[in-house]
Amino acid sequence: MRFSRTAVGTAVMVAAVGMTGCSAEAPETAATPAAPGTAAPETPAPEAADSVYTDGEYSATGWYGGLPSHHDVTLTIADDIVTAVEITTPAEDETSLGYQQQFAAALPDAIVGQSVDDLAVDRLAGSSGCSEGFMDALAQIKTQASEGTP
Repeated sequence: MRFSRTAVGTAVMVAAVGMTGCSAEAPETAATPAAPGTAAPETPAPEAADSVYTDGEYSATGWYGGLPSHHDVTLTIADDIVTAVEITTPAEDETSLGYQQQFAAALPDAIVGQSVDDLAVDRLAGSSGCSEGFMDALAQIKTQASEGTP
């Protein structure tokens, strides 16, 4: 069984507004003009943060547990943000399959729209073992994406 969710049109805007205290007692200061024949120094524009991960779709198999069990995980990354996730639930044991399916159903809501580096899935949908498998796959995917090799 395969579960998928894509964040379409997900945009996060952050506006920083500087606040200054105003007081009738604070003296006003005037800007000092540049000397004649010289230009005022320009304030350099802040540089955009470079992405750590190359945009794309990356897949890995995450192993966990004593049996051992695994998931096949595919993450789509854009600007270091998870935009989609697919996870297979290959267990043959009915109990294990149930845990995997519950985990796979809850995973997209937990990670889509999040920064790749902020992902820390511990216990999700009552399953701790499945999260270990996901985190193992995530470590492999982070390596692939930092090297730009899907």
